[in-house]
Amino acid sequence: MGKIILTGDRPTGRLHIGHYVGSLRRRVELQNSGEFEKIYIMIADAQALTDNADNPEKVRQNIMEVALDYLSVGLDPEKVTFLIQSQIPELTELTFYYSDLVTVSRLQRNPTVKSEIQMREFEASIPVGFFTYPISQAADITAFKATTVPAGEDQEPMLEQAREIVRKFNQTYGEVLVEPSISLPTNETCRRLPGIDGKAKMSKSLGNCIYLSDTEKEVSDKVRQMYTDPTHLKVSDPGHIEGNVVFTYLDAFVKEDSFEKYLPEYQNLDELKAHYEKGGLGDVKIKNFLKAVLEEELAPIRERRHYWEARIPEVYEILKSGTEAAEKVAAATLTDVKNAMKINYFEDPEWIAEQEAKFTK
Repeated sequence: MGKIILTGDRPTGRLHIGHYVGSLRRRVELQNSGEFEKIYIMIADAQALTDNADNPEKVRQNIMEVALDYLSVGLDPEKVTFLIQSQIPELTELTFYYSDLVTVSRLQRNPTVKSEIQMREFEASIPVGFFTYPISQAADITAFKATTVPAGEDQEPMLEQAREIVRKFNQTYGEVLVEPSISLPTNETCRRLPGIDGKAKMSKSLGNCIYLSDTEKEVSDKVRQMYTDPTHLKVSDPGHIEGNVVFTYLDAFVKEDSFEKYLPEYQNLDELKAHYEKGGLGDVKIKNFLKAVLEEELAPIRERRHYWEARIPEVYEILKSGTEAAEKVAAATLTDVKNAMKINYFEDPEWIAEQEAKFTK
């Protein structure tokens, strides 16, 4: 069996550049690498409902937004399979079976779950679906026998839990499931891009995002508002790089020819940082440089999005046909699982024969 990717996003809003540098850009590289037999890109609406059950319309409306973001960054429906999670019932059944292999205490120890619960201030009122979503994620991954999951380092505890489920299942029922590995962003900065306000995480709920679908003016306005160094009051003041969002974004987006194009008086980013730390370099200048660098990256994405926005019925068909193809794969895995667990009663003539022999004296 070849290498297979499963990855995706919860449709709780438009995707932002944190998603882009953390996973989307990497997905396009992997798609074009020729290394993978299949790539599944999931819109995880069922997982999104675990903490949005009282507002399903929010999830529904963002299905197409996320699909457009996928297509706009260059994910190609000829090379990847797009699917909508809730439309594949086999995933729910696999989740149910896997839940018998995980204890409550193990879920409680999952660092990703703990931090997400704390961030949402659930305390004791945790929806069961949200609490058990590591199990659901394991079902998603194993349904397509994914060997690789591109994700940020904050998802490593989730992947480890999936691997534990795979090992427990295979030890109990036989070698059926594939143990996945994580593929982290190659750029350290891209593993966790901060918000424009300097907060540790770019988040839709915090309103500190630059969206992939933002206009050029919106991007420019947000860069102008970016958190830099509060002690850098005058151009002549020495500045600090650490915690300065503008430089963090430059780390993530600067290319080899960026300086030649937009800031030729500097050879590279190290030289720019050294000048800022010494003093004599203003925030406006580095923000203008960042705006140019971001616009070079985002303009083609914006253009592709306009193309697909004019072809919504075609996007719908891409989602529908991809989901139907993915369901066939998940159904085959579910059959393998049920055979291994010996709960395939009506497809197992040996069981019928055993029962006949047992009760016929």
